[in-house]
Amino acid sequence: MMDVEPSSSSSSSAMQSSSDYSSAAIAGAAELFIAANGRHIVCPGDTITTETSFMRGHGTYFQQQSKDENEQPAQLTAAYAGIVERVNKLLVVRPLRTRYSGEVGDVVVGRVTGLGGKRWKLDINARLDGILLLSSVNLPGGVLRRRSAEDELMMRDHLTEGDVISAEVQSLFSDGTLSLHTRSLKYGKLHYGSFMSVPSALIKRCKNHFHDLPCGVTMILGLNGYIWLSETRATAQMQLNPNDEIEETSFQITSINARSNIARIRNCINALASRHMPIYDSTVVYAYDASLEFDVKALLQPEAIDKITAHARALADPGAM
Repeated sequence: MMDVEPSSSSSSSAMQSSSDYSSAAIAGAAELFIAANGRHIVCPGDTITTETSFMRGHGTYFQQQSKDENEQPAQLTAAYAGIVERVNKLLVVRPLRTRYSGEVGDVVVGRVTGLGGKRWKLDINARLDGILLLSSVNLPGGVLRRRSAEDELMMRDHLTEGDVISAEVQSLFSDGTLSLHTRSLKYGKLHYGSFMSVPSALIKRCKNHFHDLPCGVTMILGLNGYIWLSETRATAQMQLNPNDEIEETSFQITSINARSNIARIRNCINALASRHMPIYDSTVVYAYDASLEFDVKALLQPEAIDKITAHARALADPGAM
């Protein structure tokens, strides 16, 4: 008995119909998202507009429609997969997933990777390492003077490799490197907590990025996608003078209950990130409230993730349900 192979025409037609179906499904989903959120999503090579009155911004380029060199390019094309943003006549494509590109005043969380030359290098999830100059930190005792060679030799006593700090973007160098500073009470070295990372695009830009959650957990949301979770400190410790040096011995051992709450908040944030939801204090609290019916380790299951994220989405955006 001979096996009969399907004809090439039938197989090609099946592949074409499957391809058409997937393309139609993707296009339909994109149109539904645009209609619901009022956003224009593009893929690399998509035509944004053919109007010549718009200016080319980041993530876009002009593509000539014909080989005639005398003809002006009129087709503005997307170079990235992302969301089209318009500022007057300027069109920009903001990538959906990219390295952090900071702005002056941003709150970031970083890890020290090296030091030397009166500066520390920090991993801040950017294209280049962040720079924390010796002149941008407070000296022990709050002494205001020029940094000397002795201060440079004592740099490792202040911050060393592996330390996690919170800082603020002070300026940008010409090559895109971010210069940071910690000259404030709320910035500095972080102790006894949990460090985690999410895509920086998911962190919502808010007025305040330091939150004391009702469950007794302090959450620092860095705009670079790095997050720090720790037990909420006593009010008396928060009222220190910004120039005073905070010693490690002033921190108490984290209790078992606080560690459990930190792990729960961490799993809630990972759940929000897995469903591409914006991460800020409200969505984290909503997800935490919905997670109380589950054990901490059960929050890693897809069923629990779907339930808590749906609850957070319904409260954060009631019109979406």
